[in-house]
Amino acid sequence: MKNLINRVQLIGHLGKDVETFEINGGKKVAKATLATSESFYNKNGDRVENTDWHNLVAWGKTAELMANLGTKGSKIAISGKITNRSYEDKEGVKKYVTEVVVDEFMLMNSKAKAPF
Repeated sequence: MKNLINRVQLIGHLGKDVETFEINGGKKVAKATLATSESFYNKNGDRVENTDWHNLVAWGKTAELMANLGTKGSKIAISGKITNRSYEDKEGVKKYVTEVVVDEFMLMNSKAKAPF
């Protein structure tokens, strides 16, 4: 059960191209947003679609692969853990962020050619 603690798996579409940058002397970081959608019929019989957006962060080799392969609209599956952090914006207001730190991902586009 230890491996199940704070694990999340999602399948969705990237909301924009994966952004990468380097911190602390060259450590690679990738950031992206993932849209997950579900639909259902309400009691009136109308189809309702609900979309949730998730902030993704990847580090190291995973960040490099995501940056090379992930483009806006790509369908991907991710596995990772949920983290929370806070920071102060330019006006000194404390902001809170929830992110999924991606350990693994898989492209699910039918035309995608992954190097792994």
